[in-house]
Amino acid sequence: MKVSDITQCDLWYGALIARSTEYAGVFFVGVKTTGVFCISTCRARKPKRENVEFYHDFASALSAGFRPCKICRPTENACSAPPMVEHAISLLRVDPKTRITDWQLRQQNISPERVRRWFIQHYGMTFQAYQRMLRVNTALQELKGGRTTTDVAFDSGYGSLSGFGYTCKKLTGSAPSEAARVILIHRITTPIGPMFVCATDRGVCLLEFVDRRMLESEFSDVQLRLKAKIIAGENDHIRQAESEIGQYFAGTRRQFTLALDTPGSGFQQAVWQHLHDVPYGTTDHYQALADRMGNPAAVRAVAGANGANRVAIVIPCHRIIGKNGSMTGYGGGIARKKWLIEHERTYFLSYHG
Repeated sequence: MKVSDITQCDLWYGALIARSTEYAGVFFVGVKTTGVFCISTCRARKPKRENVEFYHDFASALSAGFRPCKICRPTENACSAPPMVEHAISLLRVDPKTRITDWQLRQQNISPERVRRWFIQHYGMTFQAYQRMLRVNTALQELKGGRTTTDVAFDSGYGSLSGFGYTCKKLTGSAPSEAARVILIHRITTPIGPMFVCATDRGVCLLEFVDRRMLESEFSDVQLRLKAKIIAGENDHIRQAESEIGQYFAGTRRQFTLALDTPGSGFQQAVWQHLHDVPYGTTDHYQALADRMGNPAAVRAVAGANGANRVAIVIPCHRIIGKNGSMTGYGGGIARKKWLIEHERTYFLSYHG
């Protein structure tokens, strides 16, 4: 939303001039002379006050026609974990079985309160809850590798088998001995905003922008269909997804090789497969998809299946526009849809130019 309060805008302009880290992600400033939008810490030459306008969120700046600044990369850096949080996360990556206390964070000059607030805002859980999920995921992977429940439980820092069993069942819905199936969730950043990537042992089952409409419903639906609980963690599919999505935004990848685990009806699966066939750098429409599927009257059903896609970008539903060339709905927002289409056209033309 564009901000019209002059006093507020003047305050934020001062923060922009000072490159204040305190306001990183609090506002987004559109620069009318260059057509880009930035965050407060941008190192670029500062524009005059009369040449800027302010927004509460980057989606509004995108909708207003501004593009992300290549210097401060606002949609990535505004949502990236600050150094203090990155430090806390790095401690976990060294040993996911470690239980890091608030006292230990303070010993590393990390504020537990700031870390907690960031995790609640960006993950919907505390840092301690995030740690518990990582420990359980690591334990489940070791159980699948053949280790005994007793060895895994005590090696993971649990004081008893019952404590391990209780935590495992609470988070996954199953006891450790039942080899619970879980859906892992990890947050990644992109030039047009952060995304959640979810994956099972079989492949990626969800890839969506974190502010997508009805995201909670998608989480509930995928858990129900796959009969699995979502917990924080990473596996090879998630790491591959993060790598390939990064390459896509860098303009070096046009096709994805990710394994997918996308539950849906036979008709939905057919539509999603036809979406894969829409070439990079081009667009299509629902009627054409229905025609190619041999069912010209199924336009509404095709549109519904397109909207039910849970794996954005990889299954390229953003390439479907109106028959008259208009921008049809997109779960990540019309501004992102326009950006993705233009992004692909730019690299397609540069490759074929």
